[in-house]
Amino acid sequence: MIDITGLLGEESESLLGHTCRGIPKDMLHPPGPDFIDRVVAESDRGPRVLRNLQALYDHGRLGGSGYMSILPVDQGVEHSAGASFAPNPIYFDPENIVELAIAGGCNAVASTLGVLGAVSRKYAHKIPFLVKINHNELLTYPNHFNQTLFASVDQAFELGAVAVGATVFFGSEESRRQILEVSEAFAHAHELGMVTFLWAYLRNTAFKKDGVDYHTAADLTGQANHLAVTIEADIVKQKQAQGNGGYNAIQFGKTHPRVYEELTSDHPVDLVRYQVANCYMGRVGMINSGGPSGKDDLHQAVRTAVINKRAGGMGLISGRKAFQRPMAAGVELLNAIQDVYLSSDVTIA
Repeated sequence: MIDITGLLGEESESLLGHTCRGIPKDMLHPPGPDFIDRVVAESDRGPRVLRNLQALYDHGRLGGSGYMSILPVDQGVEHSAGASFAPNPIYFDPENIVELAIAGGCNAVASTLGVLGAVSRKYAHKIPFLVKINHNELLTYPNHFNQTLFASVDQAFELGAVAVGATVFFGSEESRRQILEVSEAFAHAHELGMVTFLWAYLRNTAFKKDGVDYHTAADLTGQANHLAVTIEADIVKQKQAQGNGGYNAIQFGKTHPRVYEELTSDHPVDLVRYQVANCYMGRVGMINSGGPSGKDDLHQAVRTAVINKRAGGMGLISGRKAFQRPMAAGVELLNAIQDVYLSSDVTIA
């Protein structure tokens, strides 16, 4: 196990000792080994969905804990293959992507239809597959914020995936069409017994104002989460909240003073707790994304995991930090993230 306190450094006392008072933990439906029996079994999800969701929870180093660690590698489309894999060219080969997820003890590997389809007969029975069915590619010029279906739910089902994932760019001009497409895809996935993941991201140039980027504001991302669970995402992937007050700064939509005065604070755990609250108080699990790779990846990954877990989140989905380095180092980073969720010293705040 890693030294979590040592890696957090000067923030350790603040992050590990904080108590959420605006939305206390007893309001939540927290993750745990019995999460499906305790929470999901009350929903309209069918037995095959419950079975596949349990398969996700039971796989990898976090198996049986109720938490998830997922390797996502769809960046070859979303960010371009060169930008994603030039740092470590072995990951141009789909087999190495899946091997990293297995060696890293992940609950699942998330990628494109092409990546997972290329190796499905060899690996679909060895680790749960999550097929991302829509993408925003950056070869179109000028770039625009438009997620397009690259694959169907049926294709994901036929290659042996247990889950499908999709992105909606909430706030973008194309968001209403994306919501409709994804809602219909998720309904069909549930009919087939598949689990649904939604990347609930914000995209709008107006969300940057006076030098501040509100794409990760707690109030705006919280509402994105609320829309995600409305179309029955089983797991919501969200960027970890950084700051708050997007509605008031941009002066649009509707909010309430209590969101800022009582339910949240400037503390990162409180901000992420608000994201979790918007996932029906944890009835739908929220996993945070790991963010881009940099010089301080191990510290940042552990910090993100600690905040997520203490806020009541369900895990981390971390890609570039893991695959843009030698495989052994990528495994080490994934294991460090998992150590946070396995640690009895990191509790829900």
